[in-house]
Amino acid sequence: MVTLAPGRVNLIGEHTDYNGGLCLPIALPHATYAAATARDDGRIRLVSAEQRKTWEGSYEDLTAARGWAGYAGGVVWTLGEAGHRVDGLDLAVSGCVPLGGGLSSSAALECSVGLAVLSLLGQEDSPALRRTLADAGIRAETEVAGAPTGGMDQTVAVLGTSDHALLLDCRSWATRQVPFEPEAAGLTLLVVDTRVHHSLTDGGYGSRRADCEEAAQTLGVETLREATLDDLDRITDERVRRRARHVVTEIARVSETAEALAAADWTLVGTLMLASHVSMRDDFEISCAELDAVVETATAQGAIGARMTGGGFGGSAIALVPADRVDEVRTAVTAAFADHGWRAPSYLPARASDAARVLRG
Repeated sequence: MVTLAPGRVNLIGEHTDYNGGLCLPIALPHATYAAATARDDGRIRLVSAEQRKTWEGSYEDLTAARGWAGYAGGVVWTLGEAGHRVDGLDLAVSGCVPLGGGLSSSAALECSVGLAVLSLLGQEDSPALRRTLADAGIRAETEVAGAPTGGMDQTVAVLGTSDHALLLDCRSWATRQVPFEPEAAGLTLLVVDTRVHHSLTDGGYGSRRADCEEAAQTLGVETLREATLDDLDRITDERVRRRARHVVTEIARVSETAEALAAADWTLVGTLMLASHVSMRDDFEISCAELDAVVETATAQGAIGARMTGGGFGGSAIALVPADRVDEVRTAVTAAFADHGWRAPSYLPARASDAARVLRG
């Protein structure tokens, strides 16, 4: 059984998922692949082409797996807990989603593994199976790998559609496909991987989530989805108030971006992207010098919008660039990094692509 699941770029809506908010990701053409075969001796063996390491143990050992094996083995364990247990498994994974680039290599790994396991067990593809896949990835990441994911990444990995962004309501988990074809408007969505690697388990992500939970508790709401800008005056802690302000304004920007895309108003989309980056830089404080340099340089070279994407503290930025300016933007960003003595960034195409699927049964 061979499967794949894509990485993702979030167009807008950062750190809104675990706050019950809205986000607007696309699935990438870059994916993680999983090849799985069943075995009948109760042993589970996990191999990664990139990590060049093998993990082996029993089903009961899976919750103790760490690193990449925690993500992959965690999915096998969470599926088993949900009633989809394998007697034994040989699993090999390999992918081309940049690790630590803020493009959700972890969810791509989780969902490719989960789809391979469910397919081995004879499960037919369906909306229910897709929800099971996303839920298994979320549980694996939070309960086994120890990363406080909000669920956006796994959801777009199993529901993404070519040439569309996925408008995701993280309170109801309702979704809507929003047309996303910048190419038709003469634009390219350029992903710039700063190659400043981050980890969701290093504390920065978790501390932002804790601040948001404190803000919601102070306001007496379940999540910041229920808060308004006027409510924020009741938060006396200045840092916590700024965190909440980002979330409340970012949720509004997601709705505005979806409407702008429906109207093909790309200028407004770009304006909202820039406002999102400022909010993440100043209120949520999850940007870094390299991400700021990408946004500033790309905009100076003609990009109509740019922002960091992903959990922050490194990773990638995206820019909406006129197709005839892509080379100039790349050259200028690379030169800016060299001027600062930073490692050269890398660049990825970012056309909205399809979700996880079986390649060979």
